[in-house]
Amino acid sequence: MAETRSAPVAKKVEHVMQMFGDVRVDNYYWLRDDSRCNPNMLSYLREENAYTHSVMSGSKQFENQLFAEIRGRIKEDDISAPLRKGPYYYYKKNLQGKEYVQHCRRLITDNKAEPSVYDTMPTGPDAPPEHIILDENVKAQEHGYYRIGTFKASPDHKLVAYAEDTKGDEIYSVHVIDSESLKPVGQPLKGVTCYLQWAGNDALVYVTMDEILRPDKVWLHKLGTEQSSDVCLYHEKDDMFSLDLYASESHKYIFVASESKTTRFVYSLDVSKPQDGLRVLTPRVDGIDSSVSHRGNHFFIQRRSTEFYNSELVACSVDDTSKTTVLIPHRESVKIQEIQFFRDHLAVFEREQGLQKITVHRLPAEGQPLNSLQAGHSVSFVDPVYKVNSTESEFSSNVLRFCYSSLKTPPSVYDYDMDSGTSVIKKIDTVLGGFDASNYVTERKWVTAADGTQIPMSIVYNKNLAKLDGSDPCLLYGYGSYEISIDPYFKSSRLSLLDRGFIYVIAHVRGGGEMGRQWYENGKLLKKKNTFTDFISCAESLIELKYCSKEKLCGEGRSAGGLLMGAVLNMRPDLFKVAVAGVPFVDALTTMLDPTIPLTTSEWEEWGDPRKEEYYFYMKSYSPVDNVTAQNYPNILVTAGLNDPRVMYSEPAKFVAKLREMKTDNNLLLFKCELGAGHFSKSGRFEKLQEDAFTFAFMMKAQAASSMAPSSRSISSLSSRVLSAGLWSYNSSLLMDLDLPSACVSLVSFWWWSR
Repeated sequence: MAETRSAPVAKKVEHVMQMFGDVRVDNYYWLRDDSRCNPNMLSYLREENAYTHSVMSGSKQFENQLFAEIRGRIKEDDISAPLRKGPYYYYKKNLQGKEYVQHCRRLITDNKAEPSVYDTMPTGPDAPPEHIILDENVKAQEHGYYRIGTFKASPDHKLVAYAEDTKGDEIYSVHVIDSESLKPVGQPLKGVTCYLQWAGNDALVYVTMDEILRPDKVWLHKLGTEQSSDVCLYHEKDDMFSLDLYASESHKYIFVASESKTTRFVYSLDVSKPQDGLRVLTPRVDGIDSSVSHRGNHFFIQRRSTEFYNSELVACSVDDTSKTTVLIPHRESVKIQEIQFFRDHLAVFEREQGLQKITVHRLPAEGQPLNSLQAGHSVSFVDPVYKVNSTESEFSSNVLRFCYSSLKTPPSVYDYDMDSGTSVIKKIDTVLGGFDASNYVTERKWVTAADGTQIPMSIVYNKNLAKLDGSDPCLLYGYGSYEISIDPYFKSSRLSLLDRGFIYVIAHVRGGGEMGRQWYENGKLLKKKNTFTDFISCAESLIELKYCSKEKLCGEGRSAGGLLMGAVLNMRPDLFKVAVAGVPFVDALTTMLDPTIPLTTSEWEEWGDPRKEEYYFYMKSYSPVDNVTAQNYPNILVTAGLNDPRVMYSEPAKFVAKLREMKTDNNLLLFKCELGAGHFSKSGRFEKLQEDAFTFAFMMKAQAASSMAPSSRSISSLSSRVLSAGLWSYNSSLLMDLDLPSACVSLVSFWWWSR
């Protein structure tokens, strides 16, 4: 694809790096500026943004149409499913045309009644009035970026603490306000994380970071006092470890966990006696990972080790944590993902054969012996592939709340009666624009990897458009790191692809957590290349099974998934027509050699420590920046955020600069760097939709130029058919009536809006 103007050319400044007798030259190392103020660096980023804008300007009208279409599916004035907490219903509210939410609550008129799955928050003139505690739209007016990381009411509901980030760098300020008068209480806590818990009604526990943005200290803050006088409860000095902070469902304990990628140990803080400080709950033992919950006179420990890699659940007395009773033993085929305790029940979120499930057990009364669990019962789900999230529930109730979605089912909040097994839907995200779930098919396919391992894929397509003969455009998404599972979830903007004939696929590659702990172990450290070859096997399988062809296949990944994209592009660039690498971790070797970069030290157990020779050369063999060569690459879009603390903007910038220098094709290579955002890009809900529209427009721009696409004569013929059919304004459903191939529908769509 010929580009209409010259792309930016980054200057070269030789930077030589030597280790183990190996010499690497990085001519674009100068692009890294930790202060984000270097004028030459900023000028280059602005040149790249201007070039991207110029190249995409011809399809701007189509992009705007996509955005209007995507936004048009959203019910802009909506509220979340109200959550009962004490004497109030709490919920978030969206307003027509507004980017951000309002945090609201209403009084429960009869809060003495036991919570029920049939509870409904009253509205209308006779209902208790709505009270807006915080309007993010008002706060965001002062900032180009705005995100609330935590919003927590005090136990007596008289105060609210919230953490805000105004740059996208994930460094927060914590504000406390009176929940009725909305007046500030004391001075904000500055330079903290969003890890925040109430310790009673007059104290907060929070976490701060060191100079490499590693959460390393936990503090106790007494309301009304200066932050400088806060008490440090714990300081984790080992730079391989980071701190986590969470509260028990019973709200009687706060837990402080220190964790690496293989080891996790926990301290407890009695909320009724915060002045007593932390107590060791699970000791630090290398290779043992533990998470703790509380109910009655027991602590419950989810414990993982090399032997019990999918975790076991044990209980111990609050007064004697050394003696434990196994409640759920380790199982080779079932991974305990999360546990959620209630006064009378235990909900276990598990994973088997790549699918999630929820098993509910009834517990004996608090104070009674707990030697074993009663047989549990499972919650039923209907789709072949789906995603289930735990959400906050009332500890003292028998109601489990969870969120369910699938590739064709919008996010749906359910309240589940753990005694009767009754599920009541409390909220389904409204999808406007004539959405009909029955038009879409979801499938699960297994792919044989290079070493014989079976890799699952989740697939969705519009059954009225997909031909399944190899001519359909397809988007293959992957991640495969940190034991994170990319479960099949619904995204309304994705319909703009599916309704243009795209097939969407998630490759559940090794390095993720979909198939249990071993799935993760077999995609990290010296087995990291399994992640890349799994993705390649999935791509090859999609072509073999006639879901698409090489000329119709797009690949996408973000962050560590961007590393996946970079590695795969170097290994098999011929497999893809288009690739999108979002905030990609592509300079893996150089980054992991520098302990001053955020996340480096804590991630040596994920990628390996390249200060050791074996890891150095293994990482060098796949690190994308180090493996760009003189070859043809597909059309590529790379994104970044200047304030990103997780993947420094300079990594994708260097990757793009080196690709421009080395690649031998004329395909598109665009770089889009948000200068006022971080890892998660812009903060407004419509701003994020605009980014989806931009990405989709790029994909279809590249697809429209495919050598397998109809000739100009065919395009003219198709256009004539469109016009003769009376389609003087674009209507995709009417295009379907012309019985055009799905790829042609996508092409005509692009032609119409960029003509």
